This record gives sequence, structure tokens and C-alpha cells, in this order.
Amino acid sequence: MRSCHVWYLLAAAAIALSGCVVYQTPSGYYVQSYQTTYDRAWSAATGAMQDAGMQIVSSDYAAGIARGAKDGIDATVSVARQADGTTRVQFDAKSSERDPGLAQRFSTAYERRMGR
Repeated sequence: MRSCHVWYLLAAAAIALSGCVVYQTPSGYYVQSYQTTYDRAWSAATGAMQDAGMQIVSSDYAAGIARGAKDGIDATVSVARQADGTTRVQFDAKSSERDPGLAQRFSTAYERRMGR
């Protein structure tokens, strides 16, 4: 009688395990991550500040404001969603006469990070 119960348990386990399915991605296909325009612009803008030699001293993703500093030069990057679905990025630096190429380095780094 005991061996009968063991067979029933083994049969139930086999039936339960046969219901498990493993899905694999067919070869040649890939999963692409989704990132919004705002996310890409924010990431590119903050990265471009660092690429331009600035140290980010504060950032607020939700507000779209990042502040940086370099050798006494204060800079702000603002990233804003616009009504038409586009994203506007603005770079402002105070005392940029100390480093006149700063804005251009930021712009070049930003464009490179955006893949342009």
C-alpha cells in the first residue's frame, strides 16, 4: 500500500512539472530597452557636463536642473519637456570668460552622447 502512495506522489510531481514552460528568445532577435527623450537628454546633459570638466554639485532629475562648477565657473543645465513632446536642453555658465571654450565642449559632448 505504501509503494502505491509513492507512485501517486511521483506521478503527481511529474504532471506538475510538465506544466512548466520556459520561453527562450529566438536567435537573431534582441530586446531593446525603452528610454524617453527626457531620460536620454538628462543623461546626455549631465554626462556632457562631466565630459567638459565640470563637477556636478547638485542635480534634480524631476525639476530637470543640474548645477556644476569648474575653477570658479558655475554652470547650470536645464532639461525641460515641452508641450509638443520635444525636450529642450539649455546650458548657462557664469564667468565663462575664464574658460571661453566651456560651452563648446559641453555642446560637443552633448551631441556625441546623443549620437549625433
